[in-house]
Amino acid sequence: MVFKNTQKMNKCIVLILLCVLKCLFMTAQDNHTLRTMSFNVRYDNPKDGINNWHNRKENIVKMLKFYDVDIIGMQELLKHQLEYLEGNLKAYRYVGVGREDGKIKGEFAPIFYKKEKYRLVDSGTFWLSETPDSVSKGWDASFERIVTWAIMENHQTKKHFLFMNTHFDHRGRKSKVESVKLLKKRAESIAEDLAWIITGDFNLLPDTESMQILLESNGFYTIKNTYDLAETTYGPNWTVCGFDNKPFEEREVIDYIFVKGVKKIYKHGVLAEKANNIFLSDHCPVFVELEL
Repeated sequence: MVFKNTQKMNKCIVLILLCVLKCLFMTAQDNHTLRTMSFNVRYDNPKDGINNWHNRKENIVKMLKFYDVDIIGMQELLKHQLEYLEGNLKAYRYVGVGREDGKIKGEFAPIFYKKEKYRLVDSGTFWLSETPDSVSKGWDASFERIVTWAIMENHQTKKHFLFMNTHFDHRGRKSKVESVKLLKKRAESIAEDLAWIITGDFNLLPDTESMQILLESNGFYTIKNTYDLAETTYGPNWTVCGFDNKPFEEREVIDYIFVKGVKKIYKHGVLAEKANNIFLSDHCPVFVELEL
């Protein structure tokens, strides 16, 4: 009888130890896993009718919370939109400035990050132009264009990495080519040997000259498209939907998440989602789960 009780006790101890080890493994894995997103939210345009910001903003917040994103690169946010998201995403802090004055005027390309998981080590903004350290419009671009960058530290692992977020010009051909070159040069200068994550509305199709320059082999500094590396992919083969008004044959991929020096890309998704029959934006969020 005593022997049987001892056997049962030993089995219980083994099961408990296995559960503890599993929990420790899952916690360690979660500390190295990062969920990120690129999302052109669409600026608040009164002419958008039913698709106006005020009809979309609550569902945008719900979506971000549902996917439990760690770091988000957003585009086209005006100051009042930024303030709304900041007020309703209490788990996050952000970095970023308005592109027209380096303070609050014009569109932001902010980086939102979970404050409980990450510490901001350093950050900044540069303009995609011949004078990147001052407010300026570059080459043949239609508007001022910026890159927001941040060096982040994982609180648990203490690992540092570079996160960049941008919105390229939609027209100027020279601007696109030169913007790619400048972004790569600055990333190398800022990040040195760190891993990179680069989100954005690049306004570049996959087969363009600018994209080829961005992804060209460069040894240690070679940038890769997360879609090409992902173990699992989900969603349509386009990221621009025009609030579902654009014909399918005209929808294109121009929103991306690129990386350099990360260990693994688990998932890549284009989230073509509606809430109350309204798209979250005229662009779809791009979601990636990766391991640094």
